[in-house]
Amino acid sequence: MRVGVPKEIKNHEYRVGLTPASVAELVHAGHEVIVETKAGNGIDLEDSAYTDAGARIVPTAADVFDQAEMIVKVKEPQQVEIAMLKPHHLLFTYLHLAADKPQAEGLMKSGATCIAYETVTDRKGGLPLLKPMSEVAGRMSVQVGAHYLEKEQGGRGVLLGGVPGVAPAKVAILGGGISGVNAAQMAVGMRADVTIYDISNDRLAELDMFFSSQIKTEFASKAAIAEAVKHANLVIGAVLVPGAAAPKLVTRDMIKTMQRGSVLVDIAIDQGGCFETSHATTHEDPVFVIDGVIHYCVANMPGAVARTSAFALNNATLPFALRLANMGAEAAMKADPHLAAGLNVYKGKIAFKAVADDLDLPFEAWTA
Repeated sequence: MRVGVPKEIKNHEYRVGLTPASVAELVHAGHEVIVETKAGNGIDLEDSAYTDAGARIVPTAADVFDQAEMIVKVKEPQQVEIAMLKPHHLLFTYLHLAADKPQAEGLMKSGATCIAYETVTDRKGGLPLLKPMSEVAGRMSVQVGAHYLEKEQGGRGVLLGGVPGVAPAKVAILGGGISGVNAAQMAVGMRADVTIYDISNDRLAELDMFFSSQIKTEFASKAAIAEAVKHANLVIGAVLVPGAAAPKLVTRDMIKTMQRGSVLVDIAIDQGGCFETSHATTHEDPVFVIDGVIHYCVANMPGAVARTSAFALNNATLPFALRLANMGAEAAMKADPHLAAGLNVYKGKIAFKAVADDLDLPFEAWTA
């Protein structure tokens, strides 16, 4: 199969769909890999590293799309990329369609087969291609939260871990999944006062055992969240409904009760965000202030640590990319229902029900 890797064009996105090591694996398996020039330059992966791995370098993204059968990316295709997709293409990347109806409609119009990293599953019910970026975003959320709590950044002037005689900052983490756990690990390491909120009592029990006395846990009722937001210095939104829009757990009225200079970090922004006041921002202009509260809502958080993120992502995606290239999309999905769970758009229809429901678009299930 001819596999294409265009350079990412989303604002401040430096990750790359395939690293040279991944290219070498595909080439070894008998596939041709076409890479847009300078696709990996942002993380110091030069064209020469790709040619040494067996790739062919082409000058433009148009060349990649014209010549490749499978397109491997990181972020959702931008409109100029969607315009280059054709019905014969297999697109393998993050899509996050539930928060992006124009993209969904564009992909439907293209006729391409679109498999989203974020809805591929595993035997344990996890999301293996979302996990590495959830880990990165969870850990980053505490870093950026601590930064924006600094007075120079407009924050309250609070040190996350406090000092002897001065209490640490209160950190409320909404969601006890992969992102939430990684956020908690970082916040605990910085000696913050951490509480994780979740709606699963079983999950809260697991977290209580895992962290022991290092954190507190609380059931995520509306009243509990309202109280948490009111007193927290840093609130991290880490909720996830696979493939669907994130629930709005924190309302505008709740935010009005927060202390001036407090910080919200919305990891769920790729799926629309879990704060009522959230809207997607970029690394170039990452924050905005509402009612005196700083909102950090960057839609590609892991792009800030692009080298770490690119290698972590490739570790997870490469086995699936190889399977798709070796077998073709339909045969690979027939052989692996977990890969089939990643199918979001097929022959002009939305093939993932949660996306169709959220966007009020026609749903048509793919059948093996």
